Amino acid sequence: MDRAGRVGVVLPRDLDAGRVLPFARRADELGFDELWVVEDLGFRGGVAQAAAVLASTSRLRVGIGVLPAGARNVAFTAMEVATLAQLFPGRLDVGLGHGMPAWMRSVGQWPASPLALLEAQLVALADLLRGARADTTASAGPVRLDGVRLDPSAVPAHVPPLLAGVRGARSLALSGRVADGTVLAEPTTPEYVRAALARVGAARPHRVVAYNAAAVNPDEGAALAAARAGLEWIGEPDWAPHLEPLPFAADLATLRRECGTREEFARRVPEEWVRRLAVAGTPDGARARLGELFAAGVTSAVLIPVGADPEQELEQLAAVL
Repeated sequence: MDRAGRVGVVLPRDLDAGRVLPFARRADELGFDELWVVEDLGFRGGVAQAAAVLASTSRLRVGIGVLPAGARNVAFTAMEVATLAQLFPGRLDVGLGHGMPAWMRSVGQWPASPLALLEAQLVALADLLRGARADTTASAGPVRLDGVRLDPSAVPAHVPPLLAGVRGARSLALSGRVADGTVLAEPTTPEYVRAALARVGAARPHRVVAYNAAAVNPDEGAALAAARAGLEWIGEPDWAPHLEPLPFAADLATLRRECGTREEFARRVPEEWVRRLAVAGTPDGARARLGELFAAGVTSAVLIPVGADPEQELEQLAAVL
C-alpha cells in the first residue's frame, strides 16, 4: 500500500504476559510501521513494555502512549527515555499527558494545575534530553530542578519526538507550543483531526498520532459488528471533544443517556456511525478510511485490535498494509 502516513497497532494492555512479545514480533513481521504501548493504571508500565518490545523487534518504531506527567519526576523520566533512545536510536516516540483525572486522584497525583505541569515537564524533558542544564529554582512553577542535567555519556544522539497526549482546547494549544506532536485518543475522525489541528496551531512540523478501534474482515458486516466492542466508552463525558465536530454528536449523546449500560449503547449505535467512529470494514474500506485520516493531517494511524483473539485480529488488520 502506497500510503501518505504510517500505520501502527496498539499492544493490548491486558494481553497475557506470555503473548506480549510474540504479538510485537508478529506486528514487526507483518509490516506495521509502529507499535504503541499503553500505560493505564493497574496494568503494565509504559517504559518497561517499550524496552522489552524494542529489544525483541528489529524494525518497528515503538511509541509510549502516554506517560502521566503527575506520576513521575521529570529528571528520572529523562533518564529512562534517554536510555531507550541510546539503545534503540530512531525507534522511539514518547507521549506525555495529564493522565485520567480519576486515576491520578486515586493515587494522590492530580496536580493543582495540570496544564502548567504538563507544559513544564515537556519543556524540561526536552532540555534534559538535549544535554542542557535544567534549573527552575528561580521560578515558582510546578517543576523543581536545581541545576540538573544528564551526564554527557547518557545524552542520546537522536532525541526522540515528545508528543502530548491531550484532548481539550487549551491542552491542544499547549501541544502546539511545546511538543513535537499530539496523540489523539480514539475515536479519531477526520473532522476531529481538523478541529484539533486548528487548536494546536503549531508553527513548525507537528506529528499527529491517531488511535482508532479497528476491525477488518472480507465480510463488512462482520467487521462492523466486531468494531462495536471498541466503542463502548465513547459516550462518556471525557470523549465529548472527539464527537463535537460530528453532525450526529447530539444524537449520540442522547443515545448514551437512553442506554442503561455501555454494552447496550455499543449495540444500538447505528451502523453508519460505526463506519465513522472506527476503522472498520473490508480491507479496501479500511484503507479508504485510513486515506481520509491521512488527508486530514494524521501522520500515524494506530489501530486498536478488538475481539477475543488479539493475535487473530492482528493478522486481519495487516490486510490494510
